[in-house]
Amino acid sequence: MNKLVSDSNLITKKKIASRFLLAILSFVVLIAIDQVSKYLIVSRMELYSSIPLIKNVFEIHYIQNHGAAWGLLENQQLLFIICAIGACILGTIYYIKCACANQLKILRVCIILIMSGAVGNLIDRIRLQYVIDFIYFKLIDFPVFNIADCYVTIGFFITVIMILFFYKEEDLEVLSFKK
Repeated sequence: MNKLVSDSNLITKKKIASRFLLAILSFVVLIAIDQVSKYLIVSRMELYSSIPLIKNVFEIHYIQNHGAAWGLLENQQLLFIICAIGACILGTIYYIKCACANQLKILRVCIILIMSGAVGNLIDRIRLQYVIDFIYFKLIDFPVFNIADCYVTIGFFITVIMILFFYKEEDLEVLSFKK
């Protein structure tokens, strides 16, 4: 009986370890995609230049964003760094809680997306003191953004939808800090 429990615990630990390994790998790959895309823009375009992909609808437009979305809180890099680190700490805690309980798989994916986006832009802020943005929907004159911003937006949007419409209160109890 003791051997059976020991084998079961080993299998469970291996499954949890594989979830963490997959999460770390996904996190690194997503950040790499963001950073490579920014490198390609900077190395091949002049600042403020544009490349139309769909005339008057969608273009690559290289800018340096010293603020948040829409340039809000310009030059508040320390605030952005603290927020990104805080988001990553919370994301890590919630990911661990969900992964150890083997619950909320979609939320775990969203956490990885949000943390990858936060770190992708954090790397820019620490290294350059601004974020490289280049995706521009000219048709609606939407602010220029980047792949890391897409990760955060998609992850947050899906999280909200899942919490509002799919997860039940009992499903979310795993996220609680209550004993």
